[in-house]
Amino acid sequence: MSTKADSWGSRVGLILAMAGNAVGLGNFLRFPVQAVQNGGGAFIIPYLVCFLVMGIPLLFIEWSSGRFGGRFGNHSTPYILDSMVKGRLWKYVGVFGIFTNIAVAAYYCYIESWTMSYVYHTLSGTFNGMSQGEVAGFFNSYVDIAQSTTGIPYEAVVFYILCLLLNTFILSKGLGGVEKVAKIGMPLLILFGVVLAIKGLTLGTSGASDIFPDANAWDGLNFLWTPQFDSLTSPKVWLAAAGQIFFTLSVGMGTIHCYAAYLKTKDDIALNAVSAGFMNEFVEVVLGSLIVIPIAAGYLGLDWVIQNAGFGMAFQTMPYLFQQWGPALSVIAGVCWFGLLFFAGITSSLAMGTPWMGFMQDEFNWSKNKGAWSFGGLVLVMGLPTVIFYKEGLFDQYDYWAGTVSLVVFAFLETILFSYIFGIKKGWEEINLGADIKVPIFFKYVILIVTPALLGWVLVSSVPDWIDKVKDADTNNKEWFATDYYAESFGSNGTQSGLVEEATDKTIKLSFLDTKKVFDRETEQIKEVEFKNYKEYSFDADKNQVVTVKKGDIVKVKDVIATGSFTNDTLYKFMGRMLLLSLFAFISLIVYFAYKKRAREGRATL
Repeated sequence: MSTKADSWGSRVGLILAMAGNAVGLGNFLRFPVQAVQNGGGAFIIPYLVCFLVMGIPLLFIEWSSGRFGGRFGNHSTPYILDSMVKGRLWKYVGVFGIFTNIAVAAYYCYIESWTMSYVYHTLSGTFNGMSQGEVAGFFNSYVDIAQSTTGIPYEAVVFYILCLLLNTFILSKGLGGVEKVAKIGMPLLILFGVVLAIKGLTLGTSGASDIFPDANAWDGLNFLWTPQFDSLTSPKVWLAAAGQIFFTLSVGMGTIHCYAAYLKTKDDIALNAVSAGFMNEFVEVVLGSLIVIPIAAGYLGLDWVIQNAGFGMAFQTMPYLFQQWGPALSVIAGVCWFGLLFFAGITSSLAMGTPWMGFMQDEFNWSKNKGAWSFGGLVLVMGLPTVIFYKEGLFDQYDYWAGTVSLVVFAFLETILFSYIFGIKKGWEEINLGADIKVPIFFKYVILIVTPALLGWVLVSSVPDWIDKVKDADTNNKEWFATDYYAESFGSNGTQSGLVEEATDKTIKLSFLDTKKVFDRETEQIKEVEFKNYKEYSFDADKNQVVTVKKGDIVKVKDVIATGSFTNDTLYKFMGRMLLLSLFAFISLIVYFAYKKRAREGRATL
């Protein structure tokens, strides 16, 4: 049995580190978007219900499982799960708790590096005088490694490596380094968030313009916080709410297990888990909902927000909005916003390194330094393809399979293990051991019945989407290498035809009837209206790509619109899936070697 080579310096440090693990980019980038896309107030009730019946129970499960495994010298999920039950299988289920962190860190650190870059560009005045379209174009240029916005070749790669080096250096200092960052980063994050939230609350109609005369920040707040009880019957909204809980609490990843494994046997976990969970909810629900949506609605109007809500708003829109506050305030706001995102990101990415480090230290006696730099190397190898092929969709494959599917699968399996194999009786005793609060008996039955049922429903409901992803059902251009390029779907239902408005040797612009969501102020409901939309295609003459349609042509879905030499995005998506499978196989092999080593030493679980 290995001895604990590391420990938490203080309870405050532990809670802040746990909260930092949970409080991530998703609190500010994903939550507002999910809320808007799922009807604003219609999303809040299912979200809060999922937090109570799935989020809190999973926090209890993971904190108690981690502390239990740590009692036997285990600090990562393969052997934390192995210590809870006899049998060879569960240690390989625990592979998810290392795999997910490396795979997510690979692309998460890339987003984190954007925040570093945008702080630099804010201070250097890059965004001064830019229109919203130019700011959006800047982001597109930044993620295209063939271009540079600073004169630095391969700028996105450089910032990514700098971000990864910073993470690795801090990790090499062990839990002490993580704790110091959490103690500095979390208070600054909340401070920056409060400053921006106050601006969102006080903006009102002052940002209205001739272009957006109805712009009102309070429309954004009202939209998010007006409950719509009919949403309770929508499976789509419930699924989105459940998915957000995974993202926001970092459950199903293995990081909580690892952090909790460094606790002593009778250290409280009940109050700690609830404290970290509610701190995360405060940041997400209060601060997360008071910044992006109200400020955007205050200048661009609620309808614009509903139509354009997406992950990229933080980078493609916010710098432009900050410019409306004048030169000095725009710099302060930009540093606060992107600094906030940076601290949210780094406190989470540091947590992702600890399961690998803990495992290699436990099983192979690696030092903190060796564990940290090997983690950095693995993340670099896995992450560079997401940087280089970002526009080809490889990034999205990582986000979907590692950042979504893997979380659900692992959370479901660990809940079954905790409730039915380890046993709810022992599990409930473990939760309450040394507890500073009396956990309501209600949660015992939620953990036993409601949480696994809800997770099972999420899992089963997601299977058709998994199949579509593997089949690349979202594109008509499925061949890796092709001589024809087919028109993709038009509009929301994908059945409309498009009219060629413009056609050159390199570009095609088509128009088609589409629907968009707008907010009806009379009914306070979202409704759909028809409008004329456009779609553009660009081709490369150097690859002998030739446009085959002309102005006035009617184009249907799957019609050939260009010929030549094409390397379709499906190749890169397949590459992403194979890289993830390879990583999972590699970690499984490492776990197998660890098992063999334990067997030789006479400490393997049968």
